[in-house]
Formats: sequence, structure tokens, C-alpha cells
Amino acid sequence: MSEKNLLHPRNKHKSRYNLIALSESFPNLKPFIKQNKHGDLSIDFSDPTAVKMLNKALLFKYYNIKEWDIPEGFLCAPIPGRVDYIHYLADLLAENNNEIIPTGTEVSCLDIGVGANCIYPILGHQEYGWSFVGVDIEKKSLSAANHIVNTNNLENHISLRFQENTKDIFRGIIQENDFFDVSICNPPFHASKDLAAAASRRKAKNLQLKNKDILNFGGQQNELWCDGGEIAFLKNMCRQSKHFSKNITWFTTLVSKKENVRPLKVLLKKLEAKSIKVIPMGQGTKISRILAWSYTQNL
Repeated sequence: MSEKNLLHPRNKHKSRYNLIALSESFPNLKPFIKQNKHGDLSIDFSDPTAVKMLNKALLFKYYNIKEWDIPEGFLCAPIPGRVDYIHYLADLLAENNNEIIPTGTEVSCLDIGVGANCIYPILGHQEYGWSFVGVDIEKKSLSAANHIVNTNNLENHISLRFQENTKDIFRGIIQENDFFDVSICNPPFHASKDLAAAASRRKAKNLQLKNKDILNFGGQQNELWCDGGEIAFLKNMCRQSKHFSKNITWFTTLVSKKENVRPLKVLLKKLEAKSIKVIPMGQGTKISRILAWSYTQNL
């Protein structure tokens, strides 16, 4: 697909999925592979079960994740876009490391909103060997993520923490002696359930999916929407980041809406961030971007 040309050069998924090869290594995918109207092999992307099975196959074949599952209705994160974020973070960390990507468990990452899928920690560790702390406000998500960690023998590299206060991002999570090289976040984009559903229907129409009322990639409230939407969530994150400037070298987050970048940069300048970067990236069928800021790196 043409949009895959937007993916990071190191992304293993820049070409179309080789579904035959995937099904040979992960046979459970085979029943979901069908010919589409163009005569090409594909899966039904309007079927959440088919989408989840594709994720299982990709994680098994490319990232050595033997066991992976999520509760019904939870976010089934598309692998190509998620691993793209990881690759761009590797480039960011390399800028202050003689252009050499730092690898191994000494590189410590904080994932805000780890979700039931635990996708960023498992991809970050499998690609670069990094260690992770994943945070979530939903105990059911943490339970599912913990199962993924344990069944893949990753408990020495990935730990999970429960955020009790839904208004807090870093407070209550970061301890006095904690240090992270980078924080990661895929914030809730929408301001309400209705807006999230409308966006899903538009996406389904654009992709010509059969069932426009199904969230084919799933998603719970804290994964897809919050009061005030993306901009409110990220302004709160920026303000709280100031208090943990010595605990995290690089704060980063995805920013879905381009119009949100400028007010966030203005806020970060007021907060005296020494370095602010906007890193463009292609995520799925759209252009997205990573906002990164640091209070200790003047780059």
C-alpha cells in the first residue's frame, strides 16, 4: 500500500503483508485470509477477530512474541504504526549518543497508558532491548498486559504500575529515585464516546469496510476519549512534566491533530523546556507526529 512508504526506514512492515508467509509461521491466521474484490489476498479489516489474529501473527513472526491476547473490545493496536514510534524514539536517543542508537536494558522507558495490549514495551524491548515501566488507570488492562509479559518471560524487562488518580499523568507513578531516558504516550484523541464513534464510522467508510458500526481495532474509554480530548490531556501532561524534569530526559507523545501542536509548543516554552522537537511520521493511513521536549537537553 502506498501509505506504507511513509513508515520509518527500519520498519519491517513497509511492504504489503505477505499473508502466505505469515500463515505458514502462524497457521491460526490462515482461515481469515480471503481474496478481496481486486483478487488480492487480504483479511476482512472490519472483523475485529481477523485484525487481532493478524496482530498475533505479526508479533509471532517478527518479534518472537509467542503468546499475545487482549480482552474483547480493548484496543488492538496496529503494529506498523506502533513500532514506527519506537524507531523514531531510537533516532531521538541516538542524537545525544554520537548518533549511535542506544540498546539494552540500561535504556529505561516509561509508557503512559500501556493498555491491555502492552504493545510499546514488547516492541521496544524486542527491537532494541530497552526496559519499560508501563502505566495505566485500568486494572483490567494491567492484568491483561501482565499476562502478556509473564507468558513471554519478559518480567525482568517490563514492569507495570497502576495510576490511581485519573487526573494525574506522572504524579503518583514516578518515584523520587526513578530515572527514564524517555517517556512514551499515545493519548486519547477524542472528547467523547460519540465523537470517537463518528470518527470510526468515517474511517470505516474511507476504508470501504463492510460494518461501519464496529470498532475494528477496538478501544475502551480511556484508550479513545477523555474530557477535553487530546489537547486537554496533553496540556495536563506538559504542565506535570515540569515537576519531573530531573526524572525523564525526553518526554514524548503522539499528537494526532496538527492544530494542537502550536499551543503545546507555546505552553512548553512558558514551562522553560530547553528543547522542543516535532518529529513527523506516517501512521497507518494518515500523517501524525511526535512531540518531544526536554528540560535537560539543549539540542
